[in-house]
Amino acid sequence: MLRHLVFKHLVAAVAPPLLAGPALAERLGTSAGVVEVTRMADGFDTPWSIAFLPGGDWLVTERGGALSRVADGVVIPIEGVPEVWANGQGGLFDVVVARDFATTGEIFLTYAEPRGGGAGTALAVARLDGERLADFRVIFRQEPAATGSVHFGGRVVEAPDGTLFLTLGERGERDTARRLDNHRGKVARLTRDGAAPPDNPFVGVAGARPEIWSYGHRNPQGATLGPDGTLWLVEHGPRGGDEVNQPKPGADHGWPLVTHGEEYGGGAIGIGAEAIGVEPPARVWVPSIAPSGLAIYSGRLWPEWEGSFFTGSLNSDFLSRLSGEGLTSEERLFDGAFARIRDVREAPDGALWFIAEGDGAVWRMAPAPDP
Repeated sequence: MLRHLVFKHLVAAVAPPLLAGPALAERLGTSAGVVEVTRMADGFDTPWSIAFLPGGDWLVTERGGALSRVADGVVIPIEGVPEVWANGQGGLFDVVVARDFATTGEIFLTYAEPRGGGAGTALAVARLDGERLADFRVIFRQEPAATGSVHFGGRVVEAPDGTLFLTLGERGERDTARRLDNHRGKVARLTRDGAAPPDNPFVGVAGARPEIWSYGHRNPQGATLGPDGTLWLVEHGPRGGDEVNQPKPGADHGWPLVTHGEEYGGGAIGIGAEAIGVEPPARVWVPSIAPSGLAIYSGRLWPEWEGSFFTGSLNSDFLSRLSGEGLTSEERLFDGAFARIRDVREAPDGALWFIAEGDGAVWRMAPAPDP
């Protein structure tokens, strides 16, 4: 059934409000001046990711398994989405529009795929044919699957050379994250058909999965490319120790040997905050903010924010802007105004869009017009 946003807001006018946070459009202050934050769509059940299509339409996933196309204010369900394992943190995750969408019509999806009584993170590609997915095919499966319901990772990024970076959580099996015989706690680098590129760092290494790009990760929930085309991540630590990382080929990021966090009930994990041969994080949060989604801003609408890192906070309800050498400067935008910011993306026009998962809404931030 189509969900028309105008109708929904008329209903809200005569019924108790169902959404937390600001009104449909709100003027809010930032270091770059007043911005206008506009609710672009709502009523979603745990939205997870957004992606922009040529021509102005956009896509949104819901963790329970729904994919929708939003066109001229109408939310259109897409048919042909695979069955997902919607348990705990599992479900439908990322959606990314292929760079060659104009000719192929293809999009990428990541999700928790039911397998053997549990699930594993899967990466699929399909052709978006109007209101349905066609030619759907899984090109990569995390091995092995697990019965736990946490730490799936699930962000995918297409590099300029056409390869795909995929973040893979350690599924709560922390001791597997630094082993090379599995895909848990890894970043995978894949070709368009899901194979390992021949220049991956562990191709030909006995006992190692050739798809691995970097390892020793816990649960990377945001990923994007920097201006030079290199990969950046944000990932969850335990109690404290959330990280910004720049994974390099073959790099060990240390989890669980090295962390700035501790056990949830207190107590040390591993040997400390650093070790020889372990890649240090570019930025650490203590206490944790539970970062999710990542965008490195172009400066198109706010030149003073060029190069800033934007990520959402799932546990403290703000949009974090990191800047400066070592990403040491942090501006916390909209503190407490939006519930569980899950994803943040720069739109083609330079506006910043983000998902407030707890509000079931997608928002657009742009410079506020003169009053």
